[in-house]
Amino acid sequence: MRLLLATHNAKKRSEVARILAEGAEGAKGAIELVTPSEVGLRLEPEETGSTFEKNALIKARAFAARFEGLVLADDSGLEVDALGGAPGVRSARYAGPGATDAQNRARLLKALEGVPPERRTARFVCALALVRGPFVVASIRGACEGRILEAERGLGGFGYDSLFFHPPSGLSFAELDPAEKDRYSHRGTALRRLAESLERIGNGS
Repeated sequence: MRLLLATHNAKKRSEVARILAEGAEGAKGAIELVTPSEVGLRLEPEETGSTFEKNALIKARAFAARFEGLVLADDSGLEVDALGGAPGVRSARYAGPGATDAQNRARLLKALEGVPPERRTARFVCALALVRGPFVVASIRGACEGRILEAERGLGGFGYDSLFFHPPSGLSFAELDPAEKDRYSHRGTALRRLAESLERIGNGS
């Protein structure tokens, strides 16, 4: 079973591969995870959806039109309650088109200046779309609740991880080791649910 991961983000690819390898026991060995560059694709679908689910589906369908087999796309981001859910679907470009992770984090801290800790509640959200040709095989959502710190903590992870405090562990996502982050994260939750779907496909059910 070839599974194309519709992303050019190397860190995201590593995270997805790690979680699927741990979660899809019944399909392990039957899944060959490939990236766009490995199959000669360089697409940058315009993410015009108003929700994470819609953007994941836009990406999955764009790649599925050019690839024979299963395509997995995700759209994920950060929702901050004090900002009315922003940055939301614009998380990757919160500071503008082509913004770096550091620029996005700086803008978020600026937007939350003066907001007390108890009002800095937020969540990471991940929406997955699994598509084969024109057909949607699965649509899955995962989320993780936390709050936004007033300064960065930790050197791991990527994106907003160093600003996202996870109360159950007492650490930021950037301070968690990869296995711990997988256990709690929005993407880990969604991918474990996806693994169940892949097991059913791999077993022919």
